[in-house]
Amino acid sequence: MDATHPRSRARRSLTPLAAGACAIALAGGCAGPGPTPSSAPVRQQAVPRAAGDLEDQYRAVIKDVLPSVVQIGAGEGLGSGIVYDDKGHIVTNAHVVGDEKSFDVSVATGEKVLKASLVSSYPEQDLAVVRLDDVPDGLRAAEFGDTDEVEVGQIVLAMGSPLGLSSSVTQGIVSAVGRTVSESGSGGGTGATLADMVQTSAAINPGNSGGALVNLDSEVIGVPTLAATDPQLGGSAAPGIGFAIPVSMVRTVADQIIESGKVTDSGRAALDITGRTVVDDRYQPAGVAIVSAQEGGAADEAGMRVGDVITRVGDTPVTTITSLSEALADHRPGQRIRVTYTRGDAARTAEVTLGEI
Repeated sequence: MDATHPRSRARRSLTPLAAGACAIALAGGCAGPGPTPSSAPVRQQAVPRAAGDLEDQYRAVIKDVLPSVVQIGAGEGLGSGIVYDDKGHIVTNAHVVGDEKSFDVSVATGEKVLKASLVSSYPEQDLAVVRLDDVPDGLRAAEFGDTDEVEVGQIVLAMGSPLGLSSSVTQGIVSAVGRTVSESGSGGGTGATLADMVQTSAAINPGNSGGALVNLDSEVIGVPTLAATDPQLGGSAAPGIGFAIPVSMVRTVADQIIESGKVTDSGRAALDITGRTVVDDRYQPAGVAIVSAQEGGAADEAGMRVGDVITRVGDTPVTTITSLSEALADHRPGQRIRVTYTRGDAARTAEVTLGEI
């Protein structure tokens, strides 16, 4: 999301996602010979009735959910958020709040801009919770759905404040589920690797970050966070490829922040190291060197040490810090996994019990 503002109005670039050429064919619904004169009126009426039904569904969903989607002003940045409960908690992206502690929030229950304060931010999952200082009458919390019921092909609506245009809605479908993507650390991004993302064709534009991805049952199924960029187009947006954090993770993080003021159980696996990407003789990424290992942490307990170069986690090759994060995103804390690494010129393996971010 690049442009005017450094955070929520800066398009997140997905460096590992290289978009290729894409052709889209729009198929019509004609088949067989034309209708007889007596049947023509019936067939002509069927199409507008179906279109009207879908329009009615869209309008009902927008009426149900849009009042729960807010615009958040954080310093010079603008983003979106979702009213999480009737106590004034609002969930959004960590990259929307950035380093700010207080915010201007515009809610659909009135024109007045309300003040809000940060409860906590969790950049590792690019989520945050803020709370309104004064909760207005009629504040409506959104209804959150079930990640397990999200299916490819479902019609979805994305709601938020793209380019500062509050209460905007776009439509598309769920294009894929279970995607693992990495957010850029530049331009205000958190650099987080995010697992189990929902891919959607609904337009995700600058300012949509932190808003709502909604199904036709008026349930939030994700928080729009990333829009893919196409290196072949100079890093501009790749149309129809956006990503939303799944509602299960949103609930997990928000509930812990509201209850404890922080995330106490991330569910995210870690090797308990800091590392850096190393290159081979051809200057190609060749692994992740351990710069430091937490004493008593997962790698340390498995006998790994500073200077070791990790090249594989399980069956997944590791060439960069990003690929290491993506490999770990597929696993859970406490799981035992084989890690392949080099020490000097010797290749080694270790059975590691994964720690937690």
